[in-house]
Amino acid sequence: MAELSIKEIKKRFKAAETHKDHWRSIYEKCYRFALPDRNLYDGYYEQDTPGTGKRDEVFDSTAENSTNRFANRIQSSLFPPQSNWCRLVPGNDIPEERKVELQRTLDFYEQKLFQILRTSGFDLAIGEFLLDLAVGTGCMLVQPSNDDTSPIRFTPIPSFHVCFEEGPNGQVNTVYRKMKRPYNVLEQEFPDIVIPDELTRKYREDVTKKVELLEATYTNDGKMYYCVMTMEGEHKLVKRNLKSFPWVIARYMKASGERYGRGPVLFALPDILTCNKTKELALKNASLSIGGVYTAVDDGVLNPQTISIQPGSIIPVNSNGGPRGASLLPLQRSGDVQLSQIQLQDLRMSIKQMLLDDQLPPDTMSARSATEIMERMKQLSQNLGAAFGRLINECMHPIVKRTLEIMDEQGIIDLPLKVNGLQVQVIPVSPLALAGNADKVNSVMQYIQMTSAFGPAAQGLINLEKAGDYIADLLGVPGEIRTTPEERQQIAQQMIEAAQQQAQMQMEQGGEEQPPLQEAVG
Repeated sequence: MAELSIKEIKKRFKAAETHKDHWRSIYEKCYRFALPDRNLYDGYYEQDTPGTGKRDEVFDSTAENSTNRFANRIQSSLFPPQSNWCRLVPGNDIPEERKVELQRTLDFYEQKLFQILRTSGFDLAIGEFLLDLAVGTGCMLVQPSNDDTSPIRFTPIPSFHVCFEEGPNGQVNTVYRKMKRPYNVLEQEFPDIVIPDELTRKYREDVTKKVELLEATYTNDGKMYYCVMTMEGEHKLVKRNLKSFPWVIARYMKASGERYGRGPVLFALPDILTCNKTKELALKNASLSIGGVYTAVDDGVLNPQTISIQPGSIIPVNSNGGPRGASLLPLQRSGDVQLSQIQLQDLRMSIKQMLLDDQLPPDTMSARSATEIMERMKQLSQNLGAAFGRLINECMHPIVKRTLEIMDEQGIIDLPLKVNGLQVQVIPVSPLALAGNADKVNSVMQYIQMTSAFGPAAQGLINLEKAGDYIADLLGVPGEIRTTPEERQQIAQQMIEAAQQQAQMQMEQGGEEQPPLQEAVG
C-alpha cells in the first residue's frame, strides 16, 4: 500500500522533529538577535504568547538591519518585482525544427506566468521567504486558490513550523508542519475535510477553540500524498493525491550530511552576540557615567549588602581620604568607552560584510552609472558563490515548475511538456543572472571584433546569426522582438533582390550614357 497510515506518519514526524531539535538552539539565537519580530521560538505552541518580550535582549540593531537589507537585495537581484526574472525556452529533447514554433508558445506562457505571480502576492511572500533563508532555510507552500483574481496562493512558512526529510538525491521529498486552527474555520481552509463526529462533539461547546493539527506531504512508492490529521487521536481529516510537490524548501548553504541550511546570519552569529553584549556593557557604562556612583562616609562598619552599583547610588564607606575627607565623593569610573566604540565598529563592519551589506554606496552618494551597477551585481554574484546556484535549483526552478503545473491543472494554460530542463528549460534573466553572463557576452564580442580585423577572408570563422541568438539568450532578450529563421530568410532574400535591382538600374543607366562617350572618343 502506497499511502502511509496515521501511526507511520506520526512515527516519521517524531523522528524528523527530533532531528530538527538539534538545530533549535542555534536557530533560536539567530532569530532572537537578527529577526526578533519573526522569532517563533517563544512558546507559540506551548503558551500562545507570540510577540512577548522579543526585543528585551536586543541592544544593537546592526544584525537586524543588515538581515533585512540582505533579503531585499537578494529579492531585487534575483526576483525583482514587476519584472520577468526568468525565461521559458525549449530544452535539448525538442527537435530544432520545432523550437521556433514552441518558443512563441512558451513566450505566451511566460507572460501568463508573471501575470499570475503579480496578482497572487508572490512579491510579498518571497520577501518573507528570503528572511528565513538568511538564517539558513526558507520554506514556502504553493497551493491552488479558489479566488478568481489570485488562482495561486503563496504562503511563506517560518522554518520553526516545519521539519522535513530528504530523498536519495538530497532533495526534500517529505514535509511535516504543526499548526493550530480554530474548529470553525476548518471547513473554510480545507473544503474537502471530513470531520468525525467525535471531534464535533468535543468542540461543539466552543467552536473557536483551536485544534492542533499535523500536515504531512510525503512521497512513497513514487507517488505524492497530502494529508491533515489531528495530533491527538487517530483522525485523518484530509486526504489528497498530488501531481506535483507543493513545497519549496531552499537552503542557503548546506554542509555535507546535514539536512538544514546555514545562512549568513548563522555564520555571523558569534560577531552578532559579541556586538550585542559589547553594546549592552557600553550602555551600562554610559548610564553609570551619566548618573554617577558616589561614596559616602559612614561611621559604622561597611556592609557589602547595602552596596548597589547603579546610577545615582551611594556606597557607604568609613572615610573619603582621611579623617576629614569629603562627606560625598564621586566614585572613579572604570572602563574605556572609546575602546568599546572601536570594538563595536569592527564588529558591525564584520557583520555587514557577512550579510553582503557593504556592496552598494551609501544613500547620500550620487547616482551610479549602468556600468557600475552591472559591476556591483557581478561582485554580488561572485560573493554569493555556490549559494547562487542553490537558489536557482532549490528556489527559482521549483517555484516556476509548481506554478506552471497549477496553471495547467486549472486550465489557464495547456502545457503538455514537462518543465524538467529537457523539454522546457527555465533560464534566469534577473539582474544577478545577467551580471554573471556579462563575461560570456564580452568573450563573444571580443571574438567578433578580432575576426573582423582579419579582413573578408576571416568572415567564415563565425556564424553571426547564431552568435546573435546566443548573446540574446544571455541578455534575456524577449522572443517577441527577435526574428525567426524564416523571417531572416525572407529579409535576406529581400536584400538580395534589392541589390540585384539596384545593380540592374546602374547597368541600365550606364548603358544609356555609354554611346555619347564612345562618339566623343571617336
